[in-house]
Amino acid sequence: VQLQASGGGSVQAGGSLRLSCAASGRTFSTYPMGWFRQAPGKERQFVAAINWSGSTVDYADSVKGRVTISRDNAKNTLYLQMNGLKPEDTAVYYCAAGPWYRDLIKLNGMIYWGKGTLVTVSS
Repeated sequence: VQLQASGGGSVQAGGSLRLSCAASGRTFSTYPMGWFRQAPGKERQFVAAINWSGSTVDYADSVKGRVTISRDNAKNTLYLQMNGLKPEDTAVYYCAAGPWYRDLIKLNGMIYWGKGTLVTVSS
């Protein structure tokens, strides 16, 4: 699986962005996928995850109610709609895929990473 995130940019607090992650590879539609972020000087952290069918999603408490993860398996694309952005959301956002849903959330086991996309939120 190869992944490429896009859609980052600079916005003011309260603004919105939609991130996309284009995936290649025949296993995309069968893999759980997720979004993670890493702020300068901090560890990479979980943001959101979705199972292969989209029937199960999970969010970090810090973004719950403000972001929505979705996927379109026909287009091999993962999305993250972010609303009500805050300065503390500033980070490089990465999409990821892995064979096991709970392991992906916990950053355990085999995980495929894409290049990140920078989100900057100004106050």
